[in-house]
Amino acid sequence: RLQEAMVTLLRVGQRRLSASAGRPLAPSAANAYLLEHARLLNGSLLRLTGRSFLPTDPTADDARLLAANAELVVVSHGVDAPEPVFNYATRAGLELWEIEWDALVCLPSSKSAEQVERSERLKLLDEVRANGFIADYTGIRVSAKGRRFMISNALVWDVRDEAGVLRGQACTFERSKVKFVES
Repeated sequence: RLQEAMVTLLRVGQRRLSASAGRPLAPSAANAYLLEHARLLNGSLLRLTGRSFLPTDPTADDARLLAANAELVVVSHGVDAPEPVFNYATRAGLELWEIEWDALVCLPSSKSAEQVERSERLKLLDEVRANGFIADYTGIRVSAKGRRFMISNALVWDVRDEAGVLRGQACTFERSKVKFVES
């Protein structure tokens, strides 16, 4: 019980730290499961590609279902300086990267790639900036626990609001198509 209490206190402290650092809290009923962020991601994807992962007029319940999705990976990062930091992931993304929400929203997105893959990642992000999106990205990523995995046919896009202001970048792919790679 003492260990459970300590874990609970740690989680509460991490949530407060995330909130005080301007990081989004985990999707919950209290924040409508990050509905506005889900709408931002979906709306920018729809405008760029005609594709969508939410219904036309999404509700908090749609955002809840997206956040809890164990098959569809959706991750995003903002435009933080000097380095973009993750600000969203579905359950599939959190499980694949083997990370808890509070740690994810403090993690620079570049840390999701191995050092040798980071130059390739930068080329990808430049291509996305030039074209708005790329629909067939393949690359190796690394989980918080050091497990390497290959994603393929990922859709990566610039996240822009309705006024065209760049708010970050996002990526989506099917978890079932991920292949774990030996070190």
